[in-house]
Amino acid sequence: MSTPIGKLQRVHLREVWRHEAYDFTQWLQENIEILNESLDLELVSAEREQAAGSFSIDIVAESSDGDTYVIENQLEKSNHDHLGKVITYLTAMKARGAIWIVSEPRQEHVNAMAWLNEASSADFYLVKVEAVRIGDSPAAPLLTLIVGPSAEAKEAGRAKQEMAERYDIRKQWWSQLVQLPGAKLHAHITPGQYAWIGTSSGVRGLNLNYVVTKTESGVELYIDRGKDCEEENEAIFDQLLESKDKVQAAVKFPLSWQRLDGRRACRIRIDLPGGYRSPDSEWPEIQQRMTDAMTQLEAAFKPVLRGLKLGS
Repeated sequence: MSTPIGKLQRVHLREVWRHEAYDFTQWLQENIEILNESLDLELVSAEREQAAGSFSIDIVAESSDGDTYVIENQLEKSNHDHLGKVITYLTAMKARGAIWIVSEPRQEHVNAMAWLNEASSADFYLVKVEAVRIGDSPAAPLLTLIVGPSAEAKEAGRAKQEMAERYDIRKQWWSQLVQLPGAKLHAHITPGQYAWIGTSSGVRGLNLNYVVTKTESGVELYIDRGKDCEEENEAIFDQLLESKDKVQAAVKFPLSWQRLDGRRACRIRIDLPGGYRSPDSEWPEIQQRMTDAMTQLEAAFKPVLRGLKLGS
């Protein structure tokens, strides 16, 4: 004989908790362990209606580690007003985390809470609350974690922040460099955020580039005639290599001839010390060295490039 299986039915929240503040918040305070099970937390105390300036927080809870968590309840669709309250309460209480419980999380608020977990050192939880029953059983709460913190999210947030900072500082670097008198060749370029800026040498696919990393910088003649042009790039490099001694004699900096076999492009580079993470006070000297190297590189290759034998 098979065991009877009941059908799970959802119950309207207002049938279980008629009033959000008086019923649901009080129930949650008295049954905080149910929230712990859903979020894998250890909240050991919960106090209702805690003041935060002129506002009143639904619940302020404390974990077994002594960390503070603010809890905002909303038995309806998530909205911007309550999202603002979550952030306000967390900062007012200097809390470790914020828990936002809603009946229907909107996608834009799911995205916002996920972003907050990446961008902040605090922990943000978005929880969906439902009430269910089987047959004629009493209604039971069902709390589902929609968004929560994770080590991966925090690491992703740190990586994004580092990337944004890197882009900003490189843009500052190029903005300063292209204004130098010795950077006339690149003065028309709008400073970008990448690790290089370049301009044509006068021959299609052969660019004169400035490059910079955290600790190093340089200038180069970069050979890239386009996709599927590896053989042509290498042929051009080999032609230039025939003038290696002549070019080096015209340049005071050591040249690095990089054919880069098996890769798309080739290059002839001058590597220099100092990069965008060098102290700001050292930037002018580093950039002056770069423009001097570029001026010499461009002048040394100019007559050689005029004699290149190129395909169509």
